[in-house]
Parts: sequence; C-alpha cells; structure tokens
Amino acid sequence: MTIGEHLQEFHGLPVFEFWNAYGRSAKAAGAVPPEPGSVAWRIAVYPYESDESWEDAFARFLDAVDTSGVRALIVGAWSDAYDSGPEAVIGALVAARDRLPALRAVFLGDMMMEECEISWINQGDVTPLLAAFPLLEELGVRGGTGLEFPAVRHERLRKLVVQTGGMPAAAVRGVAASDLPALVHLDLWLGTSDYGGDAEAGDLEPFFAGDRLPALKYLALRNSEIQDEVCARLASAPVVARLEVLDVSMGVLTDDGATALLTGQPLTHLKKLDLHHNYLSAALRTRLRETLEPAGVEVDLDPDDADSDEEEDGTVWRFVAVGE
Repeated sequence: MTIGEHLQEFHGLPVFEFWNAYGRSAKAAGAVPPEPGSVAWRIAVYPYESDESWEDAFARFLDAVDTSGVRALIVGAWSDAYDSGPEAVIGALVAARDRLPALRAVFLGDMMMEECEISWINQGDVTPLLAAFPLLEELGVRGGTGLEFPAVRHERLRKLVVQTGGMPAAAVRGVAASDLPALVHLDLWLGTSDYGGDAEAGDLEPFFAGDRLPALKYLALRNSEIQDEVCARLASAPVVARLEVLDVSMGVLTDDGATALLTGQPLTHLKKLDLHHNYLSAALRTRLRETLEPAGVEVDLDPDDADSDEEEDGTVWRFVAVGE
C-alpha cells in the first residue's frame, strides 16, 4: 500500500486546492474562492509547473483570501521535500499566526507517492506549530525522516496523527512525554526499522498508562513490525478500559498478538477493534468475531483471508502496510 491520493477531507471540511482552483491563472480569470471557513485550504507547489516556493504560494494565499476565517490548512508538497525539511514552511505559518485567528487544524506533508514517497519526505521539529497556535485542535504530519517532536504541553489539541513508514524512537518518546489533556484521538504509524522506525514497545509505555492523555478515546498504534509486542502490552494496559476505538492495524500482527489481546482484559466495551492488514489464521479470525461481535464491537479484519506470508520455498515474508 502507498499513499495514492491527496486528502479529500480534513477537520470535517472538504479540501479546496488553492493553487489549481485559485492560483495565478484562475484569479486572473475572475474565479471566486469559497467562504474561508467552509473548506480546508490545501497549498502546495508543483516544480513541473512553476519554480515558485511554498512560502511564495502561501503569501499569495494570504493576499487572496480573508484568512481571518480560515479554520483548516493543508501543507502539500514544498520544494524538494525529498531533500529539504519544512522549516521555512513552518516559519511562514508561524509568522502569519496573527492573520489566522480561527485556525484550528493543520496537516503538514500531504503528498502522494508521485510527488514524494512517505519515507522520502523530510520533516523536522513540528512542535513550533503547537506553540504558535495555542487554540489548535488537530495536527497531522506525514513523513518520518528527520521528524522531531520534543515533549510539549498543549491545552486544546484534540487529534494528533503522525503517518510514517518509520517513526524515529525519539519522536515517539517526545509524543509520549507530552501533556495533552484534551487529546481524544491519537494515531501513530510506527513503521519499520528499514525506514527509521526504531521505537520499541517500552517507548510506548506512557500511552499504555494514559496518564498524560486523560481524554483519550481513540488510540491507534499501527503500521508496526512490532505489532505483536504492542498487542501483548495493550492486553493489560490501563488506557484500554476507557477507549472507544483501538486500532492495531496495518502491521505485522500474527496469532500471537491477537491471542494476547483476547486473553487479556475485556474488550467488549469497545465500539471498534481495527485489525485490518494482518497475518491471522482463519481460526483466530473466527474466535475474534465470536468473542466480540455479539457484544456490539465492530471488528475490522480486512482482508477476510490472511495476507500471504510464505513463498514456495518456505521463506516467510511479513510487511507493514506502508513502508517506503
């Protein structure tokens, strides 16, 4: 699986592409943009069309739109994202904070594979966005190379999504050490060691305890090659008892991890258990359904048959859903 399309919705709003729909040529033709707060504005640059920098495109956006009502911004491709981090992009957003008083959501790095593979996207320290926007409710980040997330406290953040093919352990520990009292939804793609995902289950212990995340209802620790070990820890993790959704999908999940979940603390209070992309036997799939679905738990086991993990010569290959 790869990232094959841009975000179509963000923060509950449809995405509106600034460059294509209200760029230089569209503006000259008299195009009228939507109401500022009715869409999530996506700003990106396309080197094959222009040598404009992302910061220059953002400056055009600030001039063209009444940004006092903008609620959500999506940062698409910036120049040479496979070579350069988003420091200038983040700097431009921070510098414009007074012109974005209604901003509640930012997604940094909405690029599909043709623009930059997920593990080629260079990131950096993304926490200046949280410091600059104390009313921010949602932050999404795609790309793990060079990603930094030193521990922070943020009073209003409700949703944090970090999509990587390999999330550095230091960044995982930084999120885990952060105080996020309003956070309801946490989604981390931990990835594989082949692309820098070097976190161990012990680095996730603060998530299992949940002390710094008192409002958490949705926990996704997924796309991991240590999915079995994650599930073994979750089997007795205090945080699970107050979750509505537990997502351990997209990783190398085998019968060992699923059995640990089933034989641990009860899961019948969950609204959903997401296990899609897995390496489970037919017997374990049946057991999961028979144990949880009668209690009203939605169990996502897609696909219905276990992913193929054995070659003709007996070699076993198991992969996370999103790596490179």
